[in-house]
Amino acid sequence: MLPLNRPAAALLGAVLMVSTGVMTPERAYRAVNYDTIVLLLAMMLVSAYLYLAHFFEWAADAVLEFSRTPQRLLLYLTLTSGVLSALLVNDTICLMLTPLVIAVIRRGKLPLLPYLIALATSANIGSVATLVGNPQNMIIGHFSYIPFAQFSWSLVPAAIVGLAINFVILRFGFRNVLRQAAVEREPHPIPKLDRGLFALVCAVFVSIFACFLAGLSLAWTALAGASLIMVLARRDTHEVLKLVDWHLLVFFAALFVVVDGLSDTGLPDAIYRHLQPLFGASAVTQAWNLSWFSVIGSNIFSNVPFVLVAGKWITRFVEPVLMWKVLALATTFAGNLTIVGSVANMIVVESAREHLEVGFWDYARLGIPITILTAVAGVAVLLLLR
Repeated sequence: MLPLNRPAAALLGAVLMVSTGVMTPERAYRAVNYDTIVLLLAMMLVSAYLYLAHFFEWAADAVLEFSRTPQRLLLYLTLTSGVLSALLVNDTICLMLTPLVIAVIRRGKLPLLPYLIALATSANIGSVATLVGNPQNMIIGHFSYIPFAQFSWSLVPAAIVGLAINFVILRFGFRNVLRQAAVEREPHPIPKLDRGLFALVCAVFVSIFACFLAGLSLAWTALAGASLIMVLARRDTHEVLKLVDWHLLVFFAALFVVVDGLSDTGLPDAIYRHLQPLFGASAVTQAWNLSWFSVIGSNIFSNVPFVLVAGKWITRFVEPVLMWKVLALATTFAGNLTIVGSVANMIVVESAREHLEVGFWDYARLGIPITILTAVAGVAVLLLLR
C-alpha cells in the first residue's frame, strides 16, 4: 500500500517501535547487532576493492575463455559463484558479477536463463560454507559463538555437495537448451587486471582469514583489513564507498530493532511452545524438523528475520551447536526455492531485466528440487559430521 522498499519498511518499523513506547531509544540502540553490521560493511569494502582491480571482469572473461562447451561454462560459473560467495558476501557477489556474466554470455551467443539461475543458486549455496558468506550466517556466528573453523568444518562439505547437486539439476533441467547451443568467441580485448591492487587485496584477505581461523573477532578483524587496504591502495575512497550497499546495512540495523521489540510481545516464545512437540526429542529428529520448518519460515518471513526469531529457540534443543548449523544451512538453501527467496536472486533478476524477463515458474521449476535435494543432503552431511 505504501511505496516502501524493504529498508524503508524496516526503518519505519523501528521508528514505530520507539514512538509507540514498545522500547526506549536507548534500548533500540542496544538492540542493533553492531558486530554483524561492521562485518558486513568490511566485507563489502574488500569486495569493492576487488571490483576496482577489475577482478570480477577478468574472472568472468576467464571463465568464458576456458569453457569449450555450454555445459562446461555452466560448471565453471557454478564453481566461481559458489567459491566467491563463500569468501565474500553472496549479495555483493551477485551485484558485481551479474552485469559481467550477462555481457560474457551474450558475447558467447548463449541463452541467458541457465547461467543466471546458476549464478543465483550457486551464490546462495556456496555462501553457507563460512560465517562471512551471507548476513544470516554472520548473525548466527555472533549469537552462537561457534568458532570460524568449526563452523566451516561442517558447512564446507555441505556446500560442496550442494553445488554438485545444483549443477546436476541445472544441467539436466536445461539439457535441451544447452545441447543446441555453442560457445562463440568474438575478438574481445581481455580486461586488464590491476595486479598491484589485486595482490594487495589478496594479501590482506589471506591475513583476515588467518585471523578468523585463529579465533579473533570477525567484525573488527575484517574492518581492520578493509581499513588497511584503504590506506595502502591510494584510491579515492569516495569511489569505494559508492560501491557499498548502504540500503542493506540500513535494513539490517532497523530489522534488529523490530525483531527485538517483537520479542517483548512474547510471540517467539509462544510460537516455540506450540511447535516444541513437533520438533521431537532426539537431536536427529530435531535437526530434520528444524530444517523443513526453517525452509518454510524463511520463504514466508525472509531468512534474516526468521534467523533472528528462531535463534532464540536454539539453546532449548538437545544439541545447540548442531542446531545452529542446521539453521544456517536450511535458511540459506531456502533462498533457492523461489525467485523472491533471497536478496541474491532478486539482484540477479533485476539486473537482467533489460535483457531477459525471468518468470516465477522459470525459476521455481528448478529452484524447488534444488532446495529440497540440497537441504536433505546438507542436513545428512551435518549429522554425519557432528
